[in-house]
Amino acid sequence: MSYIHGYDPETLREVVDPAECRERLAEIGPQRSLPALLERVWLLKVLGELDEALSISEQAVRVARMAGTRKDLLRARVLHATVQQFRGAYAAAEYELSTCIEEAEGQEWAGIAAFALQHRGKTRFDAGDFEGARQDFKRVLFLRQEMGAPEQQLEATMSAIEAAERRRPRSAVAS
Repeated sequence: MSYIHGYDPETLREVVDPAECRERLAEIGPQRSLPALLERVWLLKVLGELDEALSISEQAVRVARMAGTRKDLLRARVLHATVQQFRGAYAAAEYELSTCIEEAEGQEWAGIAAFALQHRGKTRFDAGDFEGARQDFKRVLFLRQEMGAPEQQLEATMSAIEAAERRRPRSAVAS
């Protein structure tokens, strides 16, 4: 079940039903498996409970490092970076996402690279770097088209490109 009901066109943040998210948090409870930890982090993040989300995201990275695959670790690190983004630590989030992108591209894991690029674009968007965000979103669109991603994912990425283009300074639009 997807808890995402769309994306806010102004902030690019996920639109969720808080009651559904809280109900799912209660179902997960104190489970400590990596998938449960990652889901808890995401739910807490979208609910705005950022201190707890940060703590659990750090735990998820440790669990992934000890017991997961390299892909698991990258996913946990991307999620950790998104919590940093929501907390306003844009430089730290962008750095972590950039290293995740480099590793995913080096391993030719296009899906993870696109996932990390999408979040780096959102981080840049939040930080006011609309040109950087636009470039990231365009790379995401290319990767997702190459992978044959679902139409819904492609549309969300195109909407993000449009949002970044609307906010770019006029001088950047002319170039």
